[in-house]
Amino acid sequence: MDLKCLDDGSFVAPRAPEQGQRTFGGQFLAHTLRAAQLTVDDDRFVHSTHSYFLRPGDVNTSTELVVERVRDGRSFSTREVTAYQDEVEMFRTVISFHVPEPGLDWSPPKHFDVPGPEAKLTSYNEFWESLSPNLDGPWHGRKRPMEIRYINPPELPEGKPITDPQLMWIRLSEELGQDRRLHETALAYLADATLIDHVLLPHGFRWQDERLDGASLDHSMWFHREPSADEWLLYEQRVESTSGSRGLGSGRFFDQNGGLVATCVQEGLMRWNTKHQ
Repeated sequence: MDLKCLDDGSFVAPRAPEQGQRTFGGQFLAHTLRAAQLTVDDDRFVHSTHSYFLRPGDVNTSTELVVERVRDGRSFSTREVTAYQDEVEMFRTVISFHVPEPGLDWSPPKHFDVPGPEAKLTSYNEFWESLSPNLDGPWHGRKRPMEIRYINPPELPEGKPITDPQLMWIRLSEELGQDRRLHETALAYLADATLIDHVLLPHGFRWQDERLDGASLDHSMWFHREPSADEWLLYEQRVESTSGSRGLGSGRFFDQNGGLVATCVQEGLMRWNTKHQ
C-alpha cells in the first residue's frame, strides 16, 4: 500500500508479490481504494465501491492510478479511480466516502456453529494445489499476504452439485496497527479471494478446471462497520445465479461475535471451450 505520488497528482502502485498469469483482482481493488483515500479528508471513510475489471493485469508491471475528484460534499466524497499499466486501462472504480455519524444500527443476528479458526482446517493454498496436479512447484498464490482456512471445502467429486454457502476464516497475514483506512484497503484485498471461484459449484465443476476460460468482470462492496482485517473474519459466500456464461457470487464478512462487517458481490465470466460444450 506504499504508493508513490507523482507531480501530476496520480500515483504509482508496486508490482504484485506473486508470479501468476494475471494480477490478482484484490490488488486492483486495494490499490485504487488506497489512492482515493489519499485524496479525501482524514475524517472520511469508504462506505461503498463499484468496480470493473477491464483487462487482465501484468504481475511484473507497476500500475499508475489516476484519481478524478468527482464531488466533495459536507459529509460525502466521491472519487473515480482508473488503473493503467503501460498506458493501457486495466481497471476502473467509483468509490464513495462518508463522515461517520450516529444513527440507527441493525443487522440480522447471526450465529455460525462452526469450528474456530484455530481448529485443524484445510488452507485455501492446500485446496488449490490439490485441484491443480500440473503445477510446477507451489501455487503462486501462496505469496499473497493472506490466510484462508476452509470450514467446508467443496470436496465432492466432479459432477456433484454443491449449493450450500461456502464458509471460511480469512485475515491478512500482516499486522496493520490502528490505521482504519489500511484495514479497509486490506478488506478490499481479501474480498476478491475465492468469491468468483464458487460460481461453478452448482454445476459440479471447479474454477481450477483447465477447460474453463474464467475471469472477474465486476465487483461491488459495502463497508458497514469498521473492520479489523488482520483478525480472523468469517467469510460467507453464496452463488446467486449463473446464466449466459456469467456467474454472480455474493459474500458477507462477519467478525467473531457475529457482527456484519461488509457485504460484496462479484460477477465473473465462466466460458467453456468448444470441446467441453
